[in-house]
Amino acid sequence: LGLALCSLCVASSATLLYHDYCIIGAGPAGLQAAYFLQQANRDYVVFERSHAPGSFFALYPRHRKLISINKWHTGKSNSEFNLRHDWNSLLSHDRRLLFRHYSRDFFPNADAMVRYLEEFASLLKLRVQYNTAIIHVTLERDERAWNGHYFLLTDQDRQNYKCSSLLVATGTWVPNVVNFPGSEYVEGYETVSINPEDFAGQTVLILGRGNSAFETAENILGVTNFIHMVSRSRVRLSWATHYVGDLRAINNGLLDTYQLKSLDGLLEGDLEDLAIVKDKKGKLHITLRFYLEDRNSSTGIDSITLPQDELDNFATRAPYDRVIRCLGWKFDFSIYNRSLRMMPGKGNIKKYPQIKPSYESRGTRGLFVLGTASHSVDFRKSAGGFIHGFRYTTRAVHRLLENRHHGVPWPSTVYPVTQLTNSIIKRVNEASGLYQMFGVLADIILLRENGTSFEYLEEYPVGVLSELEMQTGRKAPYGLFVVIMEYGRNFSGADKDVFYYNRAVGEAQHAWQSNFLHPVIYYYKRLPTEREMSLRPPDWPLPRPDAVHHIVEDFLTDWTAPNAHILPLRRFLENCLGTDLRNFFAESCFLFALTRQKLPPCCQQGYLRMQGLLGSERLRRHAAEAGLLQDYTLTDFSGNRPPDSHTGSQDQLLRDHTVRVHPLQHLVNAKDE
Repeated sequence: LGLALCSLCVASSATLLYHDYCIIGAGPAGLQAAYFLQQANRDYVVFERSHAPGSFFALYPRHRKLISINKWHTGKSNSEFNLRHDWNSLLSHDRRLLFRHYSRDFFPNADAMVRYLEEFASLLKLRVQYNTAIIHVTLERDERAWNGHYFLLTDQDRQNYKCSSLLVATGTWVPNVVNFPGSEYVEGYETVSINPEDFAGQTVLILGRGNSAFETAENILGVTNFIHMVSRSRVRLSWATHYVGDLRAINNGLLDTYQLKSLDGLLEGDLEDLAIVKDKKGKLHITLRFYLEDRNSSTGIDSITLPQDELDNFATRAPYDRVIRCLGWKFDFSIYNRSLRMMPGKGNIKKYPQIKPSYESRGTRGLFVLGTASHSVDFRKSAGGFIHGFRYTTRAVHRLLENRHHGVPWPSTVYPVTQLTNSIIKRVNEASGLYQMFGVLADIILLRENGTSFEYLEEYPVGVLSELEMQTGRKAPYGLFVVIMEYGRNFSGADKDVFYYNRAVGEAQHAWQSNFLHPVIYYYKRLPTEREMSLRPPDWPLPRPDAVHHIVEDFLTDWTAPNAHILPLRRFLENCLGTDLRNFFAESCFLFALTRQKLPPCCQQGYLRMQGLLGSERLRRHAAEAGLLQDYTLTDFSGNRPPDSHTGSQDQLLRDHTVRVHPLQHLVNAKDE
């Protein structure tokens, strides 16, 4: 088939339709990529095999309840902060396209997602070509192409397309199937009935232990005789692993009935070792594969040895009416020619294609994998397989492409060094990308010469930190800070008790022991090398830094406490930079100018340039009473205080009502310590 299609491509080369960017799949990731390309006025097209976007959600989840939260109220009006608790919206400039306008449910119905994606594509006028199933992808070598080759795509109508860069956003939609003797009696999650009455009075065995398995069990829990669930691994609870793809509380009713002795139960075992035998009454008996190895396939069940014949209390000795397979999905590799070298991962990520931390294929330059299919980068670690995660990784890929192909550097903002503490505090309290893609995306702070300013880059993939200069078009010759969010090293795992007493840390001096999600700032005097990145410990997002600072975890995820959060961070930054980042009043800067050889940056960039706010006697007195200023009192040469008036010399700066002071938004840091 591959050779035939390749020949077809050559024969029809005259009808090739060219685009700079081709996107396969109009699911959430495909539409998100299309939005960014359209905003940048790039030449692109999206191919969707169905008649509408988001076709996966038209069928799944089968019982129609999403497990992505849709939190309406947060107590905040900051839109970036609110995205931390909106797991369904895609990124756009249009406020109408927030998911909250499509559902009020905390766990929305999947039909709302279908409607949302349809309107996202139509309102933004994204260029989606529906009813177009790409059935074959191959390469055409050409030195003039962006990446040394073009991508040739063929659809079901034998129309051919040619593009310079290929973005694969097809998700994982091929059901995982385990073949064993009797597997033909197993019903698949994708086709099994969702009407509970069809299971009334039946005994059911479910293969699998993910959310689809528990979702299926939850639907029929109240009508069955009992439900058994078997999988090779133990149950993984999302609140213990801090991974949203593990079992969520909304689906775990069967755990109650199992542990509270209400007939249902969980078992561990390798599914490939199982076998199913059907008796004359249509009942399904579970046995082990080796019992059937030397027997004729036509042998009746009466002559087959079952485990309970040797072990009379065998756990699954009771026959089942139905066996349901709920083993998740995998990526479809079938449409890619060998020339693309699209290979599956290894171990527990074999259902995903092999990609780099930049989301580019390991086998082919210019081929990027987006969305759920890119989850191998952070599988069981972060949220890259879900909308609230890959909306940010998709934006990161777009920024990489803009720099590589169009010479547009990674967006950045330059600030004076006096704003370093404020910039970090603002981002860790608001940024949604850092919060959702913890351990994967980070803010990068590039220091400028002489340490008087810095350049701030948001949400860069830390897995390619060593390639930062090449990937972003920004230079880092004077060192950098990396701002990232992390859980405690030993706090997440299927076997962890995350509710133990004294599980939280409250003192700043013990911040490095924080368990819950909290900001961590790494300092490097130079950009880490590729070798240093490859030699870092497996559970470390970054190599060993020159200095590191943990901002202590906070119960409210509000890192604005002056003493617990801001002051330790400021002192850490000062130690790394060898400078004083405090804010000072004008009178302090005046004294420093008379008594010191070097002024703090605040005085250099503010006071000496006549910048700041106009003060007043009332404000000066309040600052002195609060201990933020020393209460200097002017006296004349006779030792008497001058009269309380403004008729004196203009040299009486410390009493004049027009004294200039630095902006007061962080007066708590202004005290001369």
